[in-house]
Amino acid sequence: MIQFIKARRAGPARTAVTAGFSILFLATCIGAAGAHNVTPGDAGYIQEIWGVKLIPFAYLGAKHMVTGYDHILFLLGVVFFLYKMKDVAIYVSLFALGHSVTMLLGVWYGWGINAFIIDAIIGLSVVYKALDNLGAFQRWLGYQPNTKAATLIFGLFHGTGLATKILEYGIAEEGLLANLLAFNVGVEIGQVLALAVILIAMGYWRKSAGFLRQAYTANVVMMSLGFVLMGMHIAGYVVAA
Repeated sequence: MIQFIKARRAGPARTAVTAGFSILFLATCIGAAGAHNVTPGDAGYIQEIWGVKLIPFAYLGAKHMVTGYDHILFLLGVVFFLYKMKDVAIYVSLFALGHSVTMLLGVWYGWGINAFIIDAIIGLSVVYKALDNLGAFQRWLGYQPNTKAATLIFGLFHGTGLATKILEYGIAEEGLLANLLAFNVGVEIGQVLALAVILIAMGYWRKSAGFLRQAYTANVVMMSLGFVLMGMHIAGYVVAA
């Protein structure tokens, strides 16, 4: 972490320019999508079918994960400075556990939270993880919050966000449990695929001489995107109220 803090001080002008263009580009991409969104075609499919449909729901779960930029951003933050596969497995499992529990229970028992509020909290999770990677909490608070607990807790919020969106479209009660389990399996498959891509890219990136300096820029961009997400959803809540 000391090396990271020193490295981030190098080339401040170039870092600021890079971060600015990255934020502008990625924020534009975010503006064209919706967190935890279900496409109109998928929503119509969910509303029209009934009975046990394991493969279609597993596909929808995997599709949601690999296209869910909020999940991807958070996962990227979680594994950013994890170099051992054992640590990656622990943290990703904690996130998957939290995500699975609230998604399954939320839909099964009909727990719904305002979509704007829960998505703003998910944006906050991205901000939190980026700040954690930047060592902000150690400097501000004088100690390191429990990163495993934070990963699990934010996983619960991510799952709640998905459950809230699914509840808006409705799933037939016939075969509900089996379909939810299949959907969750699909989500985990999608998470493994997304994680594999992230880890491969990170493996090559970490070999570069400028990784620590670039890592600072990347986490600043990630934090900024989290704030963008929060702002979008808070504004949406205010307008809709």
